[in-house]
Amino acid sequence: MCGIVGLYLKSTALEAQIGELFTPMLIAMTDRGPDSAGFAIYGDEVPQGSVKLTLAHNSPDYSWAALAEKAQASLGVQVEFSQNANVAVFKLATSAEVAEDFFAQQDPDILVHSAGRSIEILKEVGLPQAIADTFNLKGMQGSHIIGHTRMATESSVSTEGSHPFTTGEDLCLVHNGSFSNHNRMREELKRQGIC
Repeated sequence: MCGIVGLYLKSTALEAQIGELFTPMLIAMTDRGPDSAGFAIYGDEVPQGSVKLTLAHNSPDYSWAALAEKAQASLGVQVEFSQNANVAVFKLATSAEVAEDFFAQQDPDILVHSAGRSIEILKEVGLPQAIADTFNLKGMQGSHIIGHTRMATESSVSTEGSHPFTTGEDLCLVHNGSFSNHNRMREELKRQGIC
């Protein structure tokens, strides 16, 4: 059974401590999800008309700096990026759609973990303590955060299968359990004209 924890700060004075406050909460869920862990943190908002994307790549030596230079030259917009372990957070003065299309054209192996003005999704295979250490969770700042520890029951243990999942700009999803009849449900929704 997976573990889900969240923290929403009502006091802006605590935003610099959210990572430190949240780390023991995530680690406490280790028994409920030792296969992988991840979290979505909200903070460091970009201005209106800009987007922040969390990107990942399977190659640990991927050149995020070269990609940032190419994005700035090709898109003709201001691009900032920072690297956190094997992921990079890009801030671009454009829409999410334009940015995501650009990255998809550059390398089909780039994974978009999140897009929006505030969200960053960081996740990886391994114990929650290792994930917290890898991404320096204790040092992170923000207004709210949700985390997930996964115990794989039906699918493989992979970063792609780790939670949270992006579900739209500044939105994410975590869940507990298996959706074993998804094919039958999809067919039913198609019959109803929903899917």
